[in-house]
Formats: sequence, C-alpha cells, structure tokens
Amino acid sequence: MVEQTKERAVSRWGADAGLRAEARESVGRGGAGMDADAARRAPLRVLIIAPSHDILGGQSIHAAQLVRELSKEPTLRVSFLPINPRAPGVLRRLQKIKYVRTVVTSFIYLAKLLARVPRYDVIHVSSAADTGFVLATTPPVVVGKLFGKRVVLNYHAGQAEEHLRDWGRTAKPVIRMADATVVSSGWLVDVFARHGLKARAIFNHVELEALRFRERRRLRPAFLSNRNFDPIYNVPCVLRAFALIQKRYADARMTVAGDGAQRAEVERVARELELRNVEFTGLLAPGEMPRLCDAADIYLNASNVDNMPLSILEAFAAGLPVVTTNAGGIPYIVEQGRTGLLVEKNDHEAMAAAALRLLEDEDLASRLALAARAECDKYEWAAVRGQWLDFYEEVAGREEAVAP
Repeated sequence: MVEQTKERAVSRWGADAGLRAEARESVGRGGAGMDADAARRAPLRVLIIAPSHDILGGQSIHAAQLVRELSKEPTLRVSFLPINPRAPGVLRRLQKIKYVRTVVTSFIYLAKLLARVPRYDVIHVSSAADTGFVLATTPPVVVGKLFGKRVVLNYHAGQAEEHLRDWGRTAKPVIRMADATVVSSGWLVDVFARHGLKARAIFNHVELEALRFRERRRLRPAFLSNRNFDPIYNVPCVLRAFALIQKRYADARMTVAGDGAQRAEVERVARELELRNVEFTGLLAPGEMPRLCDAADIYLNASNVDNMPLSILEAFAAGLPVVTTNAGGIPYIVEQGRTGLLVEKNDHEAMAAAALRLLEDEDLASRLALAARAECDKYEWAAVRGQWLDFYEEVAGREEAVAP
C-alpha cells in the first residue's frame, strides 16, 4: 500500500527576497562624479536573477545559498530578482490560469528588469534550457547589455547538449552576448567547448553543517529518492528497482520526496507494482532534507538527463551510499566503485542489483560512503567563496579579463 502524506509548504524566500532587495537598492549607489579609484573601492553591486523557491529545484536552492553567503561579503552588495515574480493584488489570480500566467509573469518580469538592472554593476543570470532559456534567461541578458552592464550567465541545465544542438541558432548568440559564462561542473565546460563556447566551472556548494554524517556499518533496506516528478528524472525506474529489492527484502521501505507533472504516473506505477512501505512526501523545503537523509541508508537516482545533482552531494554529506545512473555530468562527481555505484540509464534491474550488492557487502558500502564524504570538501562554501569573489571582480573589470 502506498502511503500519501500531506504536501508541505515550501519556503517563501524568493517572493520575500525580491521585496527586501528592492528596499535595499538605494544603499550604496555610486555617484555620477565618482572617480575610478573610488569606484574600485566601492562595493560591487550584483543582481542575482534566478527562480525563487516557488519553483523549487536545484537552481532556486543554489541561488538562495549564493545570495545568503555573498551578502556577507563587504566587497559586494547583492540583491535578488526572481524570474517568477508574484503579481500584485488581483493580478495574482491570473497567474493561476494556464498560458495566461506566462503572459502576466513575463510582463511583470520585464518591467522589474527595466527598473532594477540599471542600478547594478554585474547582472548574474541563472539559466535553464529550452523554453526556460527563452523566457527567463534571454530578457535579462539583452536588457543588461542594453544598459551597458556586465552580464554573467550561470548555466545549470542537464539538457545542455540537446539545448545547444537543437536551439543553437537562438541560444548561442545570447550566450555569446554575456561577458562570461560560469557553469557548475566540468561536464558542462566540456559540453560548451564541443559547441565552440567558453565556460568556467565553479561548483555548486553544499551546506554540510546542516547534514549530519552517519556511518552506517550495517545497512538497512531503507531507501531515499529525492527528485522532481519529471520524465528526465525517471522516478518510475527507481520504483521498479525497489520492487525487485522488495522481493528479496520484504521489509524494505522507501521515501520518495518530490512532486511534478508526472505525479499521477509515478503513483500509478507504485500501485501497479503493489509496493509496500512507500511514502510519498510531496514537495519539501530544502531544510527537510537532513532529516530524510538521516532516516535512510541508501540513495537511489535514475535520472536520464542531469548535470550536478545537489541531491547526490547531500547524500554524500550525510553518509548515504549512492546508486545512480550515469546520466550527463553525474560521472564527473560519482566515481564508479570509489564514491558510488553507476548503472546505465533506464536499467532498473541493474539499479536493483547494485542496491542489493550494497546491502550484502558491508565493507563496500562503508568504503563508498567514506570516500564520498571526503569528496564533499571541494563543494563547501569555503572552497568556492574565493572563486566567486575573484570571478565577479574580473567580470567587472577590476582585475584582468576573465580567462576561458
């Protein structure tokens, strides 16, 4: 029987941050007569444009972390603008109507860009792929350049190969308009290079202090999946693998965190497989993840398209051995047999076999978890902080030109 728990409210960070940012913008604006030396000493004004937590996912989480940490820096003055602003008053009702909400949100978004972009030195644009690139990424890049601002494109999409191949005629000119492109993995650097584009890698960071590392000397058949219900993340494959595991371990249990357009199909697959001890939590706020990681003993991921999943890094930090597909940039962060077990995409039998191997080989599971935790050091804020500060200074022209 599949248990269904009530969905939990997600953080309102994004909606509130945009309002707080607007209230702060009058602070620190440079005067028209400021000389070059004074300009170099003044805090660099950075506007980060990204999804708010109303669109909960890797981009919104990364943006929230980046705003929070960079706001502590005395050399920067950081503000946030959501790509999905909430409409005021009665207009908010229109954002609940399919298609109409796209028009309303796009109009408000463009108006906010025109009002706020002129007040900053660097425009940092978090980017997805495909239609998201057209609707959310292209406007701030174009507006930023129209106002003579330095524009940073922060590209995250696991669909980069397909995006640059199928949408290249529109995407590549926009990417080249930006003064620099920063990506979250070496894999994306390689993908961009294959398409004649330059990019620099600065890893997403994981807030390790929130995740308690627990060494699991004897694994229980307690599994966790934490991906949105989107076809690219292939949650049904995880359920099919769990069905095979449950034939061997009747008491096996799984927590499935997430939500999305594929929810009905995911639940249908679980019913058809007659799974027991499966809990669908719905969409959870990022702060809930430490509790879920601590309660599980193995992390399963079956994505078909991916870049650098924050959920895998969270599993590393919490001591969860990882079984995952080898999609996109995942092999750049999970080394087969050393920090996790990799299987081919859409192969639930191989995933089940790898999970069973962990349950039956205590030493292997322990070695993987310890090695994976050691990998987390390069994803801590302390490891990437200096890279971001140097990058902004270079892009703003306060240092030498940005190297490819």
